[in-house]
Amino acid sequence: MFDEATTQADISRTDPHQRLQDMNTRHAVVESPLGELTLVAEDDTLTGLYFRHHWHRPADDTMGPRVDAKSDGLLADAQTQLTDYLAGNRSDFDLPTQLHGDEAQHRVWQLLTKIPYGETVTYGELAAALADGTTAQEVGQAVGRNPLSIIVPCHRVVGKNDQLTGYAGGLKRKQFLLELEEPSEVKAARLF
Repeated sequence: MFDEATTQADISRTDPHQRLQDMNTRHAVVESPLGELTLVAEDDTLTGLYFRHHWHRPADDTMGPRVDAKSDGLLADAQTQLTDYLAGNRSDFDLPTQLHGDEAQHRVWQLLTKIPYGETVTYGELAAALADGTTAQEVGQAVGRNPLSIIVPCHRVVGKNDQLTGYAGGLKRKQFLLELEEPSEVKAARLF
């Protein structure tokens, strides 16, 4: 694979943008009840789901070429599962994913995957669960950089007293997702 003259130093000097271009990175833009969503895949894993005007959206030139989601097995499956979820016909996702971030972010993102459908936790509760000195504010920063919104359910994290706080896709989208997942008995109780 590498000739003997190639060293670790040579590899690490490779431009990260060029390394991304060497992978099979591509993206598709799909419509949803939440507006336009951009799905990003690298090889056989989904690596990004971004809203239009997403707070921490990567640069367009790092997402690879735009493809039609229907022509790509992984992106088509992601689109189908998202459509089913947003219609209330699915409560979880079965997609191969890979999240790019540092160790602290990965610890927070792992906790997000454990929040049950229809439930919420606070940033403070997540910080307490980490039990490593991470503050609620640091948890919030990691949550805000979640590259797989909806699929890694960062919308299930709220402020103290169930207060809606920042969401990379905007508070209206967060409200929509929380109401979508709200248990039917809670919805019924709000009517009376």
